[in-house]
Amino acid sequence: MHFVEVKGILSAHNGMNLYRGCTHGCIYCDSRSKCYQFSHAFEDIEVKRNAPELLEKALRSKRKKCMIGTGAMCDPYMHCEEQLQLTRRCLEIIERYEFGVAIQTKSNRILRDLTLLKSIHEKAKCVVQMTLTTHDEDLCRILEPNVCTTRERVEALQIFHDNGIPTVVWLSPILPFINDTRENIEGILNDCIRTGVHGIICFGMGMTLREGDREYYYAALDRHFPGLKERYHRKYGYAYELASDRSRELMEMFTRICKENNIICEVEECFQYLQEFPERYEQLRLF
Repeated sequence: MHFVEVKGILSAHNGMNLYRGCTHGCIYCDSRSKCYQFSHAFEDIEVKRNAPELLEKALRSKRKKCMIGTGAMCDPYMHCEEQLQLTRRCLEIIERYEFGVAIQTKSNRILRDLTLLKSIHEKAKCVVQMTLTTHDEDLCRILEPNVCTTRERVEALQIFHDNGIPTVVWLSPILPFINDTRENIEGILNDCIRTGVHGIICFGMGMTLREGDREYYYAALDRHFPGLKERYHRKYGYAYELASDRSRELMEMFTRICKENNIICEVEECFQYLQEFPERYEQLRLF
């Protein structure tokens, strides 16, 4: 872990990444890709030490309230967050200035901030996003070894639902020949239905691989699934998009089950929901 001072914290679309790198160890992580130009080891977390000060300055100067997003490139609840509490400090600023937040994680450490997230939702809007890839607990420990399992994430989704905070699930990635089964997708969807998930983001039944990410993934296949790397090579070569052979069947099932249970599943509709700041709060402030 090392610390840096940065010049800005919010992107043009009001997203922020407080850390760079990750310690969750997910074997498929796209953030490892060479195109992101890491100048340090991926597990050597870069901490943007002055992020809270920059965030407060940015929110203070904004003329209109909006949703602040975090977690797209780097999980805000990695192991170091327990000690540093950088995410919590930024959430406290968002709550104080009455902005909304759309926060994405794989970790049930987010439950530490339940009370704070409830306050944000009462003043504006909070959406908790949780990544679910693998219903089988043993397989989850292989694919996502250093983070809580699917069962624990689903328990967190239930707690947020019980506390009135809407949730969105990222059903991604689906790894060919590993978790691209009806049983896996049905198991995850049943958990989403049971916990009252508002929306599910799924870009298709498959995954992507780029330079840097590909090498790490294939090394993991050699460790855990002997012979599977060669099968990938024969079928996909060095393709970026790796669609499952069952993609059509699984997507049809996914769409049908979501629609039957009033879960939004169109990617654009989900993103629109995450980005929309509720007008009712703006209207209340006018009077």
